[in-house]
Amino acid sequence: MISFLLGIVLLIVGYITYGKIVERVINPDDRTTPAYELQDGVDYIPMSSPRAFLIQLLNIAGLGPIFGAISGAIWGPVVYLWIVFGTIFAGGVHDYLSGMMSERNNGASISEIVGKYLGPIMANIMRIFSVILLVMVGVVFLVGPAQLIALLTPSSFGVQFWTIVILVYYFLATLLPIDKIIGKIYPLFGLALIIMAIGIGGATLIHSGERPMLELWDHFENMYPGEKQLPIWPLMFITVACGALSGFHATQSPMIARCLKSEKEGRKVFYGAMVAEGMIALIWAAAGVAFYYDKAGSGTGMQALLAMKGGNSGTVYEMSTSLLGIAGGALAMVGVIACPITSGDTAFRSARLTIADWFKIDQKDTKKRLLLSLPLLLIGYFISTLDYAVIWRYFSWSNQTLAMMALWAGATYLCRYVNKKSSWIATIPATYMSAVSLAYILQAQEGFRLDPDVSDIAGVVFAAACLVLYTVKVYLKSGDTPMADQPLTVK
Repeated sequence: MISFLLGIVLLIVGYITYGKIVERVINPDDRTTPAYELQDGVDYIPMSSPRAFLIQLLNIAGLGPIFGAISGAIWGPVVYLWIVFGTIFAGGVHDYLSGMMSERNNGASISEIVGKYLGPIMANIMRIFSVILLVMVGVVFLVGPAQLIALLTPSSFGVQFWTIVILVYYFLATLLPIDKIIGKIYPLFGLALIIMAIGIGGATLIHSGERPMLELWDHFENMYPGEKQLPIWPLMFITVACGALSGFHATQSPMIARCLKSEKEGRKVFYGAMVAEGMIALIWAAAGVAFYYDKAGSGTGMQALLAMKGGNSGTVYEMSTSLLGIAGGALAMVGVIACPITSGDTAFRSARLTIADWFKIDQKDTKKRLLLSLPLLLIGYFISTLDYAVIWRYFSWSNQTLAMMALWAGATYLCRYVNKKSSWIATIPATYMSAVSLAYILQAQEGFRLDPDVSDIAGVVFAAACLVLYTVKVYLKSGDTPMADQPLTVK
């Protein structure tokens, strides 16, 4: 219990202290924001900071901080460390930098930003990577809630039926102006998400005698069950993405960057939403550890979580109803369902905006928005028929790889145009995630299946090479006085 509560306190303190340090590096000012300068009634619309915060939170907090955190609980309380410190020193920095870089580049998509600061080759890689990731995110957040709703409704309404229903909603949310659906219902869903998390967290604390909340210092080991114990590094850092560090967030931040009234709202909206997501992930991770730990002493209590029928959807359903009862469980499930749906629709919306920025397609025209939206959704539906577990694994790896590239772009931006001496806030997490990303794909079953000893060394060498390249090409060639930066043209 103390480990969990201490984690919550550290997240709050991290927002107040380290978040302020990061903000001072960026030094937000009173310049006119894209929301006013490029206001178009579709994507560029001024929005209050509380509403922007709730929308940003729902954009990023889909199934990731719930499913990912529960999956991370399989390794035991050690997952708390990645969620807490990953959120403060990596995820919060990543989200704030991507949001503010977009803010200062007329709300440009992350692919265009990466291209500007890392070169045209990286721009094309990032464009393709972003669209693929966003479609996969949309699919993950399409099938997941469909499975959950199917558990709560008559069997005649199966997963496929709810998949189509959600897809129709995605079409409307992707096509219509941001204030027509997203701006109106997201604040309500945001409150549902927060209430749900508080409910699960409170119930876990109340039931800590029956289902003990393990302390980190008493169980500082790999608790992965079974004879083939999977390693914490790099697997846990890929499995738990949303709720610690997620490249998907870099695709969402530009959408809200087009709606902020002032740069000074950036820390509250971008860094703050990431910290809130970290709290949600910590709650579900702690709940997963406590709920499935076998206090009888078999030592393999997490096996029940690993073997749970129905996958993560079944896990969430069992935990919600067992901890909160039927009524409370239904409320919690509503929150869990709302989360992914509100991330899935903005994933497809971001994919539309990424392609539009790529090919300079004006989005004021409804027909042009329709031309981009329909193919994306049809592709998403086709992918949704494939193996969900495989899609999730590729999503997790591509997610962290995108985060790595966004962080290197942020480091370059800081070094050349803001504050050279403070660029370490981005270079350190970028270097670390470079090692994690390559090591994982080299040893993963969906990757190259190399021996972990080989892949781990390769990951460290790759990270070191990235850092050396950045030092030689960017840091040493940058002067102590920041260069003037001209914003990208997106319209």
